Amino acid sequence: MSKQLETFKTHLEEFATGKGFWSEMLGVGDFYYELGVQIIEVCLALKHRNGGLITLDELHQRVLKGRGKFAQDVSQDDLVRAIKKLKAMGNGFGMIPVGGSYLVQSVPAELNMDHTVVLQLAEKKGYVTVSEIKESLKWETERAGHVLDHLLKEGLAWLDTQASGESQYWLPALFSELSSQDVTPEEANQMVP
Repeated sequence: MSKQLETFKTHLEEFATGKGFWSEMLGVGDFYYELGVQIIEVCLALKHRNGGLITLDELHQRVLKGRGKFAQDVSQDDLVRAIKKLKAMGNGFGMIPVGGSYLVQSVPAELNMDHTVVLQLAEKKGYVTVSEIKESLKWETERAGHVLDHLLKEGLAWLDTQASGESQYWLPALFSELSSQDVTPEEANQMVP
């Protein structure tokens, strides 16, 4: 996956450097080209931790941090526009609505509506259980298990088998949102990627 993202980044750089017909057609100017490269770099750097999902807020903070003090300011709307342009250039980038914001997907994992609904359910606490899915969504155990197994397989969820009660499926993309809340280092260390 890292090689695919590196290849994509290289192609984007070659594409945008040309500044020809295609860059005008897609509206990829210097600003969005530079922003697209920064988005790819942040996503690549964090893929081992979050499996290719990151909140728009965390992406925004990391892009701002990487731009330095004298760079042009970047809003979340700018990020959304740049991600849409990246999405137009190939498979892999997309946005998933969660709460009042978005999760940015930077890997070409197949996520359907079931996966999206489970991500939205996990948004408040950072994790979800089979029982919560069954109760909230009125699903059968098999459907919940199938969705959670897929998220685990894609590296988008981590399984905590030592949780009190039943196993918890944590979404590392939501960790930064919860870092100031209830997740202790001990709990984080118990989670199996």
